[in-house]
Amino acid sequence: MCGIAGFFNVHQNYKKVPLKWENILLNMRESLDRRGPDDHGEFLSKTVALAHARLSIIDLTTGRQPIVKTIDGNTYAIVYNGELYNTEEIKSDLTLRGWKFETKTDTEAILCSFIEYGPDFVEKLNGIFAFAIWSEKDNKIYLYRDRFGIKPLFYTIFGETVIFGSEIKALFRYPGIKAQLDKTGLNEIFAMGPAKTPGIGVFKNIYEVLPANYIIFSNDAPKEIQYWTLESKPHTDSYEETVEKTSFLVTDSIKRQMISDIPICTFLSGGIDSSIVSSVCANELRKKGIQLNTFSFDFVDNNKYFKSNAFQPEMDRPWVDKMVSYLKTNHIYLECDNIELADYLYKAVDAKDLPGMADVDSSLLYFCSKVKEYNTVTLTGECADEIFGGYPWFHKKESFEANTFPWTRNIDIRKALLSDDIVNELDIDEYIQRRYDESVKETPLLEGENATENRRREIAYLNLRWFMATLLNRMDRTSMYSGLEARVPYADHRIVEYIWNVPWNMKCRDGVVKGLLRDSAKGLLPDDVLYRKKSPYPKTYNPNYEKLLGERLMTVLNNLSSPINSLIDKEKVVKFINTPSDYGKPWYGQLMAGPQMIAYMLQVNYWLEKYNIDIVNS
Repeated sequence: MCGIAGFFNVHQNYKKVPLKWENILLNMRESLDRRGPDDHGEFLSKTVALAHARLSIIDLTTGRQPIVKTIDGNTYAIVYNGELYNTEEIKSDLTLRGWKFETKTDTEAILCSFIEYGPDFVEKLNGIFAFAIWSEKDNKIYLYRDRFGIKPLFYTIFGETVIFGSEIKALFRYPGIKAQLDKTGLNEIFAMGPAKTPGIGVFKNIYEVLPANYIIFSNDAPKEIQYWTLESKPHTDSYEETVEKTSFLVTDSIKRQMISDIPICTFLSGGIDSSIVSSVCANELRKKGIQLNTFSFDFVDNNKYFKSNAFQPEMDRPWVDKMVSYLKTNHIYLECDNIELADYLYKAVDAKDLPGMADVDSSLLYFCSKVKEYNTVTLTGECADEIFGGYPWFHKKESFEANTFPWTRNIDIRKALLSDDIVNELDIDEYIQRRYDESVKETPLLEGENATENRRREIAYLNLRWFMATLLNRMDRTSMYSGLEARVPYADHRIVEYIWNVPWNMKCRDGVVKGLLRDSAKGLLPDDVLYRKKSPYPKTYNPNYEKLLGERLMTVLNNLSSPINSLIDKEKVVKFINTPSDYGKPWYGQLMAGPQMIAYMLQVNYWLEKYNIDIVNS
């Protein structure tokens, strides 16, 4: 994994004053060095500048970027962040067509494919990626992003120049690009946050390449092309055939994503998703005489303060112990304390360039920094719940009947802490409803299905489009901040395409949540783990943590120069701080309850202050 950045202007000649533009390019690249601490490279031509910060995973010696090729007198250049899981198939096809490769990298295979097949070659790729390709022949730059947006790619247009980067912070290193927030951005923070509308970068005039899209910038207007979409069609396989295909797809994806020239590890929570991934990896490595490293996460004294609720019925530790014993992995138990958890709230904003999932982000950021001390590549169990229907809102009547995002039905707490003027100006309810309606209309329904199944597809699509995107974004930023590559084998587009059309009575066989995934994994796990009730990513229940957050937020409120004071109602916030939290009533997802709202406000204030954000009229 890596970081990429650059700029392009068909009317510019960067070679006239190369030192000026090289310095700007270096500045942009340096902002991404945490994503790629191992190496770096730059490329400057007449109309384009490309930079790359490298995290070395494959071809450690000859895999430097940018990769530049000149074919028939035309020059092509690429900077790439990602990992292909079908590189050998891609190279095999190209070899038959006469191509010879100078490296073992997937980067070179991608560039050769672009030259050989044209821009639509991206349909052939199986992987996680964001990359830019410049073609001298037609003086165009192409920005690509993988099907689910696992790898980030932001851009802005400044005059006639397009500026892009893996993270927003790189764009602000380009002279003249300012951090501004308009009404849309404020709604993204206070109505949608910690989620984000696809394509919107929250800051004014900052955008992201949409998942499953690429954009062509040239002398003409930008052209955006969607190269992949979900298709709804009848499922004709029997249940036995469905189990067999699911088992193959999941196992094959995990094995493909183990590819690395350095040792891999896995996150192991003791739940079914990460346990399946860890089981396949442990078995494959055992054949080579290698013991798998696994990691689990928890909080100091959580066994003392844990409160069982509908979302988190039990603690993970006993289940982790059982899986470690079963798989015989080299397991490392990691814990985070209150101070670390609170301090990392600010680093999480540094990593993401935006407020996020509060301590759900900060804890994972801390844990990833510790995992990096042992390994550079990890596989996780992310995305299985979105794909196989594991969340409560797939099953609850109120989610079916709610005309809004099922994981954020309670928006009162969002509005309760804002000033009346801000609430009236933003019209949060209307903004949420508009974004929801837009997404529901995009859902690919299947003609002939009943209203219940149509609604299931809508909820599934909303999960893929929004909730999964939020968690994938969280995983990328928290891992890459420490130069740790996190892979997500369940988010293989082959799995999503297949499971999308599997009927609910197969996905949830005999009423068992994720019954299809469980049946497909028989033999990989002990039965009690295989049928364990879902318990999400852990969070702290220590009341001293909430007290610490309250004290920090009070310090912010009492500082008249704190930027968040212009947006909130101080009396309401103070009352909220002094009211005991209900840990079982989240305002976002399953984990973000009262303490996380306080933490989110701390993040928002830090974000406004750090980026010196100007709030402007729309």
